[in-house]
Amino acid sequence: MNKIDPSLYLSNQQQTREPSPVLDRDGFLKILMTQLQNQDPGETLETTEMINQMTNLSSLEQMMNMNESIDTLVQSQLISPVIEYSHMIGKQISYDVFDEETGNQVGTETSEVIAVSQEDGWAVLELNNGEKVHADAVVQVSQEEVNGESS
Repeated sequence: MNKIDPSLYLSNQQQTREPSPVLDRDGFLKILMTQLQNQDPGETLETTEMINQMTNLSSLEQMMNMNESIDTLVQSQLISPVIEYSHMIGKQISYDVFDEETGNQVGTETSEVIAVSQEDGWAVLELNNGEKVHADAVVQVSQEEVNGESS
């Protein structure tokens, strides 16, 4: 035999209501529906008043959608490795070079960053010498040198 979950009993439900300082879309709809249900049939809302309330609802909906879109855009910009490392374009970087067979470091190379891409969630710096280096492999960053002088 199935048991009824005791948390569903009316006696176990929250007795007090917590007021919200913000009127969201659902709250606005509840107020509008309650107003329509409890209005005096002899004194219904005028057409212009109803249109104004529906316009307010539509505006509220559009502002909430725009706010969600802006939040999504900002979050995507904050976590993008390409955006995070785009300031490296035009800089000279030095990075360690390793022997593929032994894994031992064989030296350090320097080249200019010409582009930044993303691979498996990691920033990849594309260099003037044709190499691609993960950003975490960089050991030094400096301004590009023009005719022996740094800019």
